[in-house]
Amino acid sequence: MRLIFSPLLISLLLWGCTSPKTSYYKLNAEPIPVMTSVSNKMRIMVGPVSVPARMDRPQLVTQAAGSEVEVYEYHRWAGSLKGDVGRVISSNIARNLGAPNVWNFAQSTQAQYDYQVLIDVQNLESVQDGDVVVDVLWTIKPSAPVIKNQAQSARTKCVPQEIMGRSLVREPVSGSGFDALLSAQSRAFSKVGDDIARRFSESECRSPT
Repeated sequence: MRLIFSPLLISLLLWGCTSPKTSYYKLNAEPIPVMTSVSNKMRIMVGPVSVPARMDRPQLVTQAAGSEVEVYEYHRWAGSLKGDVGRVISSNIARNLGAPNVWNFAQSTQAQYDYQVLIDVQNLESVQDGDVVVDVLWTIKPSAPVIKNQAQSARTKCVPQEIMGRSLVREPVSGSGFDALLSAQSRAFSKVGDDIARRFSESECRSPT
């Protein structure tokens, strides 16, 4: 028996075997300037980071009309949203405080720290050609050694306490496409890092040097 395939059938078969190219993205952190001298010796660990369940996936997710969301199978995180959020926020805290010893929980094996910053992303809404809105609860927790040392030190009159805060940031998407969307997300989470660093600066209780 002879089989004859038409050019159209061959094209359809080839099309069915070819999947679209997958693109990968990450959030961008602002660069930390080179520090020739270090006056701030605080050791700060940022994380763990929690995100809404609908966002905790490899694919990028955007807000559509009403309560509908869009999940993009071929546009994915190069790492993870949690890891990128922690990296951007820790970078901004380090840059604002002039403290080089600030690290992302998801990317470090260090266990000794003076303060831990817990990040709870309550909401992340991203609208293409619109705005990115982030709502983040955060907690600055002094470590047990810092509390003990400060309480026993004659140089300080206060004992470090937990500091809780909330950052609500709206950032316009300047341009079209996923690059513009991710740039807006990066700027939004950088501003969350600014808020946290400001609370560190305003606090009277600092880690011993």
